[in-house]
Amino acid sequence: MNLDYSCPYPSQRMPVLARNVVATSQPLAAQAGLRALQLGGNAVDAAISTAAALTVVEPTSNGLGSDAFALVWDGERLHALNGSGRSPMAMGPERFAGSDAMPREGWDSVTVPGAVSAWVALHERFAALPLETLLEPAVRYAEQGFAVSPVIAHAWERSRARFARRPDWSSAFTPHGRAPRPGETWRFPEQARSLELIARTRGEAFYRGQLADAMVSHARDEGGLLEHADLDAHRADWVEPLAADYHGHELHELPPNGQGLAALIALGILRHRADLADHALDSAPWLHLQIEAIKLALADAERWVADPTFMLEVSPEALLDDGYLAERAALIDPRSAGDPGHGRPQRGGTVYLSCADESGRMVSFIQSNYVGFGSGVVVPGTGIAMQNRGSGFVLEPGHPNRVAGGKRPFHTIIPAFLSEAGVPRCSFGVMGGPMQAQGHVQMTLRLVDHRQNPQSASDAPRWRVAGGRRLALEPSVPAATLQALASLGHDVQVTAPDESFSFGGAQLIWREDDVYVAGSDHRKDGQAVGY
Repeated sequence: MNLDYSCPYPSQRMPVLARNVVATSQPLAAQAGLRALQLGGNAVDAAISTAAALTVVEPTSNGLGSDAFALVWDGERLHALNGSGRSPMAMGPERFAGSDAMPREGWDSVTVPGAVSAWVALHERFAALPLETLLEPAVRYAEQGFAVSPVIAHAWERSRARFARRPDWSSAFTPHGRAPRPGETWRFPEQARSLELIARTRGEAFYRGQLADAMVSHARDEGGLLEHADLDAHRADWVEPLAADYHGHELHELPPNGQGLAALIALGILRHRADLADHALDSAPWLHLQIEAIKLALADAERWVADPTFMLEVSPEALLDDGYLAERAALIDPRSAGDPGHGRPQRGGTVYLSCADESGRMVSFIQSNYVGFGSGVVVPGTGIAMQNRGSGFVLEPGHPNRVAGGKRPFHTIIPAFLSEAGVPRCSFGVMGGPMQAQGHVQMTLRLVDHRQNPQSASDAPRWRVAGGRRLALEPSVPAATLQALASLGHDVQVTAPDESFSFGGAQLIWREDDVYVAGSDHRKDGQAVGY
């Protein structure tokens, strides 16, 4: 399969071609991964080093209190790692009696952080370099400081008002009463010490030692439920990835509790829409079919996806059944926008990085605090900003994703991987909350059906369903296309240019014969680098 190297969309970037590559959303983190490769490490070493650096240089999206997921091609087969945490055992629906939804801030939105356990699990199974070596760039950036990049500075300032009432967050991230400006040096020595402890103890300090003590102490001080037993019981789990066939390729996603299933459902629906091939790239009818497919997929994911232990009524396999997908595909009206509900099959704030090395290993890795800085909880003296993944639970009785103790919540963050007849093709992701499954579908169609190179696929204008018939589009979508979509019944909403972050950030590495082709989203500060 030969890629199209034309670049039809406005951009300031070109694809990067090399035998060893890293692509992520912040340049210093990309360089940390490249350093690991140049020191003799492999793609997994590069991923760990990049991920650790991102907790320092992009704190607006992730931190030491994050969760993480990974897909790893080891040269022969694909492995999947679920590094998300569970709720404290003492947490249950009775704690939220009288509430309409789960809280999005504070300790009641916090589940056990899993990212550190994911780093350790990846390191133990695949890495070639010492963990201390891999975390050294992150330690150095935290200790000595780094210049804050523009997109991240903007996100930092947006968060300031939201967390101003939390003294732990304010003292950690706005010690001078404001967010750092673009180009301003930021240091966080407390985080450097925590990173050193994590490296030296291979994560033990985080889950059973000094850092665990600090997390539990802060939780108790604020009435939170997190206890030592919750941290001690946590493990990252190796799981079997799910896949959906699409035009001779397979898209691979992690199984629930993540929303990757939605991307597979949407592709399966589109597989049954032969009329998709009748429409030109970027035309309104071409976009319409995708939009309607993802609506159906997201409705199913919202209703059925949860911690797999609790998915007793409908299994992932039932949602991917070909007959069921054909039934869902038949619901799409090519002449009108719909507002579908979920089906009934037979019972049965984020950073992303991609790395690949010359030996054939490829890594798709995602890590997140969820909404910006997460819960707003920052553990004093540690630099650990806690995620707010507990807000992914629901309170509806009988729902498989209803909050309970020791349970993983529904997750938005998902890494993706494409293969072709058993050959690895592309490690990619599109960070950004509910945009992620939608972005995976958009990238897959561009890469597979239209052979766009990764940078062009990333540069292309994006759309995002926003509930009901509401459809958000980037301002670069041509006016004629907007009018045509509106005539089909879509409630078209064009975003302001400075809201481009709401369409996610793509990072992609495509394997083309003996070289990789990488792209990094112009909507972020990052870059693709290689040698």
